[in-house]
Amino acid sequence: MPDVPAEPDRPATPPRPNTVVLVLAFGGIVVSLMQTLVIPLVPQLPRLLDAAPADTSWAITATLLASAVATPVVGRLGDMYGKRRMLLLSLCLLVAGSAVAGLSDSLAPMIAGRALQGLAAGVIPLGISIMRDELPADRLGSATALMSASLGVGGALGLPAAALLAERTDWHVLFWTAAGLGVLVIVLVCGLVPESAVRSGGRFDLVGAAGLSVGLFCLLLAISKGADWGWGSGSTIGLFGAAVVVLLLWGWWELRTRQPLVDLRTTAHRQVLITNLASAVFGFAMFAMSLVLPQVLQLPTATGYGLGQTMLVVGLVLAPSGLVMMATAPLSARTSRARGPKVTLMLGAVVVAVGYGLGVALMSAVWHLVLVSTVIGAGIGLSYGAMPALIMSAVPVSETAAANSLNTLMRSIGTSMASAVAGVILAQLTVPLGATAVPSATGFRVIMALGATAALVALAIAAFLPGRDRASSAPAPGPATQDPVRAPSSRR
Repeated sequence: MPDVPAEPDRPATPPRPNTVVLVLAFGGIVVSLMQTLVIPLVPQLPRLLDAAPADTSWAITATLLASAVATPVVGRLGDMYGKRRMLLLSLCLLVAGSAVAGLSDSLAPMIAGRALQGLAAGVIPLGISIMRDELPADRLGSATALMSASLGVGGALGLPAAALLAERTDWHVLFWTAAGLGVLVIVLVCGLVPESAVRSGGRFDLVGAAGLSVGLFCLLLAISKGADWGWGSGSTIGLFGAAVVVLLLWGWWELRTRQPLVDLRTTAHRQVLITNLASAVFGFAMFAMSLVLPQVLQLPTATGYGLGQTMLVVGLVLAPSGLVMMATAPLSARTSRARGPKVTLMLGAVVVAVGYGLGVALMSAVWHLVLVSTVIGAGIGLSYGAMPALIMSAVPVSETAAANSLNTLMRSIGTSMASAVAGVILAQLTVPLGATAVPSATGFRVIMALGATAALVALAIAAFLPGRDRASSAPAPGPATQDPVRAPSSRR
């Protein structure tokens, strides 16, 4: 039997649950800021870094690829060796990446810094897992809903702040601010968040980690760069083919190794599988808004539909959606307690579909887009609060971080698909503007309609989740009050 890490020392006076929740949620918001940090700089990056626009797009792609690779690996390591320990490691990578980017004046160090920032993406699933281990059951629902919503909250609130800093100061200040916030979170976690006693132990599946990393890298690189390279190009088709082969071999390995990186048998549990599928579709729906609204707001009024606003106004339009996500987290938890997380997820899908439906018709004024983003944000807050509850009620305590990390990864895959599909649509549906072509109003409406369709697809998928009575027979969330170390789930 493999050696199991000893139970960590527990503080004599553990922090209050509210303190733990606030620190972890703040950490999630800081990490999610990395998704929108460079958006105000994107048009200027070729000049700032003295590089071609196609090359500077790697400043965004590198973060996406690094986060996809790191999330499942860090989740499994957290289950094995300590979630707080891996959370701190992730935050240190964020600070290091921010410092590297803050010192950069050329493309290579910028890409390296952005990749290091992406490696911190596991903070949110790790935070949810720490909450499961440390909080009383009556606080867990609202806390995990808030932590899950922090992904959207940080992105929405970070955009106006980043735009303001980019307009008023040197662009390097963006990254030094991110580094400072990361250091603050590290200090707060060290002082106020206890290490969980729940460990799975065992050996790390290095082959599985390498296989999943290579497969995801090929898949997401093909999705994110397919429009630039051409969807029928040899590079794109080769990457898709390699992803299929590598992921099939990875699945074969995971089903046969004793201690897999991802327990595919647990993942195939009906509740986990359906929730992950719904998460991928919701990732698509969530990101569609981020692709449409900024462009409509910033396009010149000469187009007849553009609103001619600055990036700062874009951030202020999107900011209410982040505040609404935060405000709906307690409502999501209450609805899940009263009716079950399945109902909450389905309700959120309906609200998101309504928001995108409004977006198809309302695009001619700034307040229209504020309303659209707010309604969509409310639906995302409801849904994202329900997803970790569904996952955690269906997996053993010792696999919480890995399961939540996989769920987060599925959302990331959905957002990548949204970016690729939207890029194709907007490239095809254009109107002339001087010597250039810009996306047409029809193209934007098509993407909003696709967002509504994706939300309805998520609603249909969620309908196949087991009912509340059947779901409640799974392991209950909450602090572990029995053995401090749980063995991995048995094979069936």
